[in-house]
Amino acid sequence: MAAEGNKPIRVTGAEAERIKRDALGVPDRIKHQQRVAVPVQRRAPEADTRQRVYRYRCYPTPAQAEQLIKTFGACRWTYNEGLALRDRAWREHRVALGFAESCRALTGWRNAEGTRWLQEVSSTVLQQALRHLDSAFGRFFLGTTKHPKPKKKSRNRDSATYVRTGFRWVEDPQQPGTGLISLAKQSGPLRIRWSRPLPAGVRPVKLTVTRDRAGRFFVSVLVEERIEPLPPLFLRDGGTPKAVGLDLGLAALVTLNNGEKVDHPRLLKKYGAKLADLQRSLHRKERGSRNRDKARQEIARLYALIGDVRRDALDQLTTRLVRENQVLVVEDLAVASLVRSPKGKGRRRKAGLNRSILDASWSTLLRMLQYKCAWYGRTLVVVDRFFPSTRRCSACGVVGPKLDLAVRSWSCGGCGTVHDRDVNAARNLRDEGMRLYELVASALPPGRAMPSMIKASEMPDVVLTA
Repeated sequence: MAAEGNKPIRVTGAEAERIKRDALGVPDRIKHQQRVAVPVQRRAPEADTRQRVYRYRCYPTPAQAEQLIKTFGACRWTYNEGLALRDRAWREHRVALGFAESCRALTGWRNAEGTRWLQEVSSTVLQQALRHLDSAFGRFFLGTTKHPKPKKKSRNRDSATYVRTGFRWVEDPQQPGTGLISLAKQSGPLRIRWSRPLPAGVRPVKLTVTRDRAGRFFVSVLVEERIEPLPPLFLRDGGTPKAVGLDLGLAALVTLNNGEKVDHPRLLKKYGAKLADLQRSLHRKERGSRNRDKARQEIARLYALIGDVRRDALDQLTTRLVRENQVLVVEDLAVASLVRSPKGKGRRRKAGLNRSILDASWSTLLRMLQYKCAWYGRTLVVVDRFFPSTRRCSACGVVGPKLDLAVRSWSCGGCGTVHDRDVNAARNLRDEGMRLYELVASALPPGRAMPSMIKASEMPDVVLTA
């Protein structure tokens, strides 16, 4: 097909509708065809509310588990079929398909002779799979992610999302925040272990049921609630907010500017020998045998234990830091670049370093700090990644030469102060973070609250050098 320059011509109008109907098998928009198209009015959240997810362990009956497994497979199939349809429409016909056309194609798949098994799954759940696909394409068009890939049973997590029309919620009046959740296409409610109650009187917005590699089922409940911010913390002078500099590392997970060091559990090292034994045992089992499946389940349970312990430790640490400080300062870390696949000489050492970085889970820690600061009225300041926090003297400001990772302490050539590598970095981060915080605070109009996150890379150079 002809193109203007290097860009292919997109087919639109009546010709595109004909191609969708005849070549792609997408039915016409028959329902409400005589009505004027009106943009969808999204439900606006209530004022002063935030979306929050509560995750619970659930124990479905054998019949419910079978239906959920079937739902997971149907969602995965619908996602892949929608992806293939949109790719084929553009590659062969230069026609763009959206969420509405994919939903009309889903109606045809559910009524087709070979795929009527899709009718055993709620249509709203399958539509949410197509909604996730449409969101993936939106991020791809913005340039933030790569082109969506087909989902695989061995690679992607089993999950299904239920909107309000796909489940029924009945709150227990005796125990507010708990109740009965019944999913579409299931006769009875799920048995859920309510480890903590939901906000009383709040109806869930969305549910996501997942199954991990260990075979455990979880239900994540999305609600909109009012989260009360914590009281602001200031120093004794009453004007300076209480701040802490956090240096993330491997010798210690977090080092504070006051010298406190928080060790991480080093779970991969702790369970490394057991994992190696289980992996060797799995390798000796015959493919397709029940013993191999049992060995795989044992490995999955051990990895699930490691993940649970790591998340719990990070959750407790980040909650404590947010409660004890008004301003938290961290360094902008490019974790994805730090854990690139090793190549060439020294790749074995680099592989071990990558494993330690992944075990520390810096990305999860930073993500927890970000949303908890937004919840509780704190400010997270992210210093530029090129700021020389490690080799700059926190006493006199002299910047020294680059330091090897094995160097844990060094002496300043200007004032002779002996520094602990991590403590010095945390102090420099705190000073730089407070400088950025004061610049933003002075530029805000009167009565305007401080933002929950200040990122140096997103601030103008004029402000940074002020």
